[in-house]
Amino acid sequence: MKKERIPALLLLVLSLVIAVGSQTFLSPCVHEDGTFGACHWAGQALLGTGAVLAALAALALCLSRARAGVYLSAVPVCALGILTPGTLISLCRMASMRCRAVMQPAMIILFSAALLCAAAGALLCAKKESGR
Repeated sequence: MKKERIPALLLLVLSLVIAVGSQTFLSPCVHEDGTFGACHWAGQALLGTGAVLAALAALALCLSRARAGVYLSAVPVCALGILTPGTLISLCRMASMRCRAVMQPAMIILFSAALLCAAAGALLCAKKESGR
């Protein structure tokens, strides 16, 4: 396997964990009365962001020439994922709630790792194109 594809593979795995996790094991709070809070919509936004990131990672696996551009386009998607829970979409007020105690820190860690993979992939592609 080429070195430039390893970050894409890691990015794909991370984005799938983000997308699936935001709806299952890392999901936000569930209200007992069946209503949705703002944290539910943060989870939905994270599902969409994870899906976009998965599509970019799959594209990076398939492409050979424009791979660095795909990696660079994943960087703002990761930044959006980091900012979504708690900053762009508010969460529950209590720090002990599941959305603040589980979902927010897990998503920040996962999107930060994805950001590092995307940046590493862009650097590897840039080194390859420069002939080093």
